[in-house]
Amino acid sequence: MVRPLEGIVVLAVEQAVAAPICTRHLGDLGARVIKVEDRRRGDFARDYDTVVGGMAAHFVWANRNKESVALDLKEPRGRDILDRLVEGADVVVQNLAPGASARLGLGADELRARHPRLIVVDISGYGRGGPYAQARAYDLLVQAEAGSCSITGTPEAPAKPGIPIADIGAGMYALSSILAALFVRERTGEGASISVGLFDAVAEWMGFALNQARYGGEDLRPNGLSSPMVAPYGAYGTADGQVLVLGTTNDGEWRRLAKDVLGRPDLAEDPRYARNSDRVGRRAELDDLIAKWAAGHPLAHCRAAAEAAGLGHARLNSPTDVLDHPQLTERGRWQQVGSPVGSVQALLPPPESAGWDWRLDPVPGLGEHTRPVLRELGLGEQELDLLERDGVIGPHAARPGA
Repeated sequence: MVRPLEGIVVLAVEQAVAAPICTRHLGDLGARVIKVEDRRRGDFARDYDTVVGGMAAHFVWANRNKESVALDLKEPRGRDILDRLVEGADVVVQNLAPGASARLGLGADELRARHPRLIVVDISGYGRGGPYAQARAYDLLVQAEAGSCSITGTPEAPAKPGIPIADIGAGMYALSSILAALFVRERTGEGASISVGLFDAVAEWMGFALNQARYGGEDLRPNGLSSPMVAPYGAYGTADGQVLVLGTTNDGEWRRLAKDVLGRPDLAEDPRYARNSDRVGRRAELDDLIAKWAAGHPLAHCRAAAEAAGLGHARLNSPTDVLDHPQLTERGRWQQVGSPVGSVQALLPPPESAGWDWRLDPVPGLGEHTRPVLRELGLGEQELDLLERDGVIGPHAARPGA
């Protein structure tokens, strides 16, 4: 069993979601992640809510496997400590407000000039250059600007997707870029300077919709729990008060749905529904037919019929339903992870490899590792006491029960 990134040190000057979700996955893969936080309040995602025994749901999700070092980076001695941490790092990831990284000496050009093997990753709202480069950017703002909200929800009520796809998308592109850069460094000895913009991540994921707009001459219209590109495809209430999600992705599936599930071979041969483009134009009438069929049967019957016909199907689940989903529970996907408030449940990372051992270290308390990490830099107890007294580092706080 191996941890693929064992021995790699990541310095994360981060907050919110985009950078933390990237560095958490690096930690899952075995990297050591040192998270630098403001000594007073820490990563502001710590305060989003208190639902996880006093900790925030977002923070717990995105910050296991990290060592928290609490510094005042506005103080010269704090910046000196940051510089010394950079010296021992393989990767530096930051997603501070526009201009903040340069003020702290974390600009990619400056760091690479001093440390050519270093991989420097800047995660920002809109990437390098352009008229929006200095704009503040949060997930909702970027999704609105990049168009994803306009194709979500309904025409009367556009909606933000329920998960932060701009943050997650940028974090995952940063993650894959770091892995590529580490591979290149093994061959060449050279690090890399990488910039990832939330806007660019969403725009890339909008690719099919942008093609539709450019070459089809019209914007996609959102249609709730369905797909604007294929029909029939949607959510249908069942006789036992549940919701079946059922649909087709090609002409053969449509014919099986009509004949084997709805019991309507006439529809399967009807030229009005022969091609997907025809069915998209008649979406409402097909949805009405399927809705009437589903309303006459319990969910289990509907799913069994779809399965027998070789059609994809699902139940519309809530987050509470997913907690005990058998696909998670029967495969042992839920694991215990430590935190300042005790053990919490967390999902294993999505990739599966028989030869890999995931790192699942605790979610850190603010500044929990400041002194141990600074001792590694050679600072003695008297110096640490002085730095704490002067407010350069956060106050020492041991993990409860330690």
